[in-house]
Amino acid sequence: MPDSENLNEPAPADPIITARIEAIKQLAQGLSDRVAVMDRSFNVVYANEAAWTATATRRSHAKCYEAFAHRTDPCGTCPAIKVFEAPEVQCVSCSGGGDGTACGMQQAFPLTDTNGAVSSMVVLFKPLPKSQVRATPEHDTGQSRDDRFGNLIGLSPVMRQLFDMTRLVADSSATVLIQGESGTGKELLAKTIHALSNRRDRPFVVVDCGSLPETLLESELFGHVKGAFTGAVVNKRGLFEEADEGTIFLDEIADTTPTFQAKLLRVLQEGEIKPVGGTRSLKIHARVISASNKDLAQLVKAKTFRQDLYYRLAVLPLYLPALRERREDIPLLVRHFVGASCARHNQAVRQVSEKTMRAFRDAPWPGNVRQLQHYVERAVVTTTGPWLVCEDLVPGGIVPEDESLRSASREAVAQTERARIVEALQVTAGNRFKAAKLLKISRASLYNKLRAYGIE
Repeated sequence: MPDSENLNEPAPADPIITARIEAIKQLAQGLSDRVAVMDRSFNVVYANEAAWTATATRRSHAKCYEAFAHRTDPCGTCPAIKVFEAPEVQCVSCSGGGDGTACGMQQAFPLTDTNGAVSSMVVLFKPLPKSQVRATPEHDTGQSRDDRFGNLIGLSPVMRQLFDMTRLVADSSATVLIQGESGTGKELLAKTIHALSNRRDRPFVVVDCGSLPETLLESELFGHVKGAFTGAVVNKRGLFEEADEGTIFLDEIADTTPTFQAKLLRVLQEGEIKPVGGTRSLKIHARVISASNKDLAQLVKAKTFRQDLYYRLAVLPLYLPALRERREDIPLLVRHFVGASCARHNQAVRQVSEKTMRAFRDAPWPGNVRQLQHYVERAVVTTTGPWLVCEDLVPGGIVPEDESLRSASREAVAQTERARIVEALQVTAGNRFKAAKLLKISRASLYNKLRAYGIE
């Protein structure tokens, strides 16, 4: 039986519709509820696995009455047509809980494009009788335990949802955008996607976009030819080539400059790279996963990140929650980090008292999982005895930091940093390249700080 994903029409050219349909796919694919998307001609653009009956024959460009009502001719007047005929309609419900239509439609909702026009609709159907439900084949979930998914740990609802989404996107070749605060484990999630994909035996290449100047970043990613610039004494393969048939992970993509973003967009659109100083383009076959600790959608609105690149990167968006959004997972993480730290430092396995565990759960953890991991390791190394208790960790146990002190500290750092940037620009007569070199930061970082501090 063909896979339902192969029946989906190519996503519409409109970026808003594209993003909305991708979001619906992410939410609906793992549900037992029947969900489908149709265009204005009632062609099936997308339908989740639950939408199909056990006897349905799936084919591309199928009409809704063929796919769900098993008819060769159109139905009579469909109540869902109101979604397209009346722009003010926000929802259409079928009387009798969906019994009034041959397809079993219950509700239909409009999907508007960039111009506000209704170009598609999402439809919810009534459940199928058990005799018509398609059996779902069992598959490898990538979990060795109920609280594990690859190297990710969690039992909270938000993490279970993330695990489900990760399973769905792993074998795809589409670009993935991972967003989340620093320390939430974005690179670990990227590695998990790669490990679960059919590219698992090919390279996984990591690029820290925020730590490299624009010119060096371009050379690292695309390669260069001999003589392209001073110091280019031999031809050099770029990281896109190194990741051939594998995965390239572009970390902190928000820290790149507009010029580099334009070049990366061309690579993603054309599927080929041109080494710095070269004249011939090379086809690339690496999957792109990018990550950012900033909200790219907000950066697009602020016109500091290219909208067209954002839509190219965010075909399959994933969000890693902050640790404070999944506090029920903290005991699992603590026990895992304690065991790993004890093994690494040749210590007997330590136990964590209930009081200490409560303190761990209540702490703010602004550095998220990474901060928790480092804190546990420090506690294991600097204490003795079979138990970890609050008094052994810090005086008075782990307590939330005073918000006013944190704010004052951040403000002092910001003022000092702004003053140093202004001074560097004065010394270099406004030359940003020289100023970045003087400050020992990348030009991309300098540009971000100039925008953040409002320095003209």
